[in-house]
This record gives sequence, structure tokens and C-alpha cells, in this order.
Amino acid sequence: MWVNAREVPRFYPNAVTLARDDAAITEQLSNIEILQKSNLPGRWAVKDSFMALDLGRRGFDVLHEASWIRNVMLTGSSATDIDWQRETEGKAAWPYHDPNFAMFTGRRGFRVVAGGMLYRAAGVVGLSNVVAEAADAVAVWRSLILLASRTFPRLPVVGYESGSELAAALDAGFEIGDPLRIWVRARE
Repeated sequence: MWVNAREVPRFYPNAVTLARDDAAITEQLSNIEILQKSNLPGRWAVKDSFMALDLGRRGFDVLHEASWIRNVMLTGSSATDIDWQRETEGKAAWPYHDPNFAMFTGRRGFRVVAGGMLYRAAGVVGLSNVVAEAADAVAVWRSLILLASRTFPRLPVVGYESGSELAAALDAGFEIGDPLRIWVRARE
């Protein structure tokens, strides 16, 4: 389990499970109990990467349920009128200069209409924070797959999504994987 016992950026968990065997689950629950007794401010979350924990009886609510996705191959054309640019600086404290990180924005003219973040680790590229208008969603996912293959060649692209975003990712060439759950708890 990965744990951050400090305040994290909005929409990021304080703990992420990395295994699902019985010993790992016992250790994860112990770590969560320690976090519950800590001084974490406000709401905080646990990403249950394998949907193996039942945290409802520990004061958590389900914030989000999703499925892991993995890119198998690009399907169809990524033809779109969106112009893509890799961001190299910004107001947010993102790791723009980390060679494993890439943030892309898509524009029509001067208007930002799409985006996504890539992070290379452990032999895969994680794709997150995908933003797209519904009509552009499949093309945006396909464009981000191509950008990932150019930025981090020969690595599979993974992430997790739900709802219409999951449907767009599947239409763009991803395959669905195991379910996951994000739990959230408000400080009492």
C-alpha cells in the first residue's frame, strides 16, 4: 500500500492499495486505521485498486467506482481538428520538468477543449485526468494514445474510468480490466 499521511491535492487519494492477497489486505486495513487516527484535515480518500476492501463499516463512503483500462491497440483514425500541445509550465505545481511526466492540452483556436496527463512508471504509462467534450471524447482518447506512444514509445497505456468516459476509452481501443473503488471519509 502506498500511503501519504499529509494533505494531498484535490481529487487525489491518501492511500492506494497495490496488492490484494490476504496478508496485504490485513496490512492495508492496519494502515488505514493509523490514518484514521492521524491529523489529516478535511476529507481524505483510499483508492482500493482491486475493490477488495470493505471500508463502509469504518466510516467511509464510496466516492467512485470504476474499471481499470489498458490500451491494446489504436483503432480507427484519430483525425480531429484539435491541435495538441505538451505543457511545459503553468500556475499549478505539476512536475513539468520530470522526464516521466507529460501534460497535454488540446485547443481549437485559442480555446482549450481537451487534455490529459501521462506518467511513466513501472513499465507502463498511466493516463489520467482526461478532459473532453462528449462529441470529441473518442477522438481525444485516440489522440492521447498516439501522444503517449510518441512520448513514451513501446509502453502500454493504462488508467481507470467509468460511465461515458469508460465507453469512449473502449471505443478508442482500450480494453476493460478489473473493477476498483475510491473510498472517502470526512474528518469528524
